[in-house]
Order: sequence, then C-alpha cells, then structure tokens
Amino acid sequence: MSFTQNLVLWLHVAFVAFTIGPVTLAIMSTPRYIRQRDVRIVRYLNRLTVIFAFGSLGVLVAGMALASMKSWEGKWWVIVSATLFLVALLLVGLIVRDQRKAIKALEEGAPTGAPGGPATEPEVAAAAEIADSAAASSADQDAASGHGTVAKTPASPIATVERGRIAMTGGVVSLIWLVILVLMVWQ
Repeated sequence: MSFTQNLVLWLHVAFVAFTIGPVTLAIMSTPRYIRQRDVRIVRYLNRLTVIFAFGSLGVLVAGMALASMKSWEGKWWVIVSATLFLVALLLVGLIVRDQRKAIKALEEGAPTGAPGGPATEPEVAAAAEIADSAAASSADQDAASGHGTVAKTPASPIATVERGRIAMTGGVVSLIWLVILVLMVWQ
C-alpha cells in the first residue's frame, strides 16, 4: 500500500474509533437518564449523539475514498457495508428524534423552577412537605375508618415509549456496527 492509502486507512480507523464508539455510548446511556428523569443529562446526550453522528460521516467518506483508491468500489462487502452504514445513520436520526421527544416529555412532566430546568431546592422541599402531609392525612383517615395501610402509588412513568425505542434501536445500530466490522475484517 502506498503512503496515501495508509494515511486514508488510518484516517478511516481514527474516525471509527473517535465517532462510532462515543455515539453508541451516548445512545445506550440515554434510557438510564430518561428513567432517572435527568433532563439536563438527556439534553447533553442528545447533543453528543448529533455531533458524533455527523462526525461519523467521516467514516463513510474515508472508507469510500480508500475503496476507490484500492479499486474495491464494486466489491459486494463494500456495497453491503456502505448500505448498512447508511441504514445505521438513518436509525440514529430516529434515535435523535426520540431523544428530543423524551426531553420534551421530561420537561413537561417534571416540576420546574425555570422552564425546562430542574426544580429548585425550596420547590422540592415544598412538594415533599405537601406529599408528606397528604400521606399522613390519608393514613389518619384510613386508621379512623378501620382500613389497612395505604399503598403508595408509583410515580407516573414519563417517556417510557421513547426510552424503549431508544434502547431497542440503539441495540440494532450497535449490531449493524458489528456486522460492518466483521465485513471489514473478514474481507
């Protein structure tokens, strides 16, 4: 291989290492923070997903440039890999959409001190005080009426559909990356 081909190969590998890994990590971390209702982290992960998804286009560009230099453009494994890569990018676009929907749902469902922000400490304390007094009065009423203890109702789930779709689609994207890796190494 010539120096230019080696340079493009190393550029291709660097793009893979520094974009595919981080975008996959950001995608796979998102459901956890949606479950924890941490809007700030979910926004950050969404930003990372978008940035690294655009950066991952360098993988495709460098790979196609190397294939062109080596006259591999018509090989079946190059065509399949490029097609799978484009499918993965499309799926990442759907993940970004679901991340934004989850951010919106979390912002609407969470108590806020500022629009879209977490609740302030006095608001959290006031909400906890109201919840405690409501639970105490409910328990007093049940004790007076002879009923048993009051079962606590879980908090309503927020963005569960988006969380599930992000997890599922992220798994499919990771599987596509692995198939492409096998095709590249196997060739």
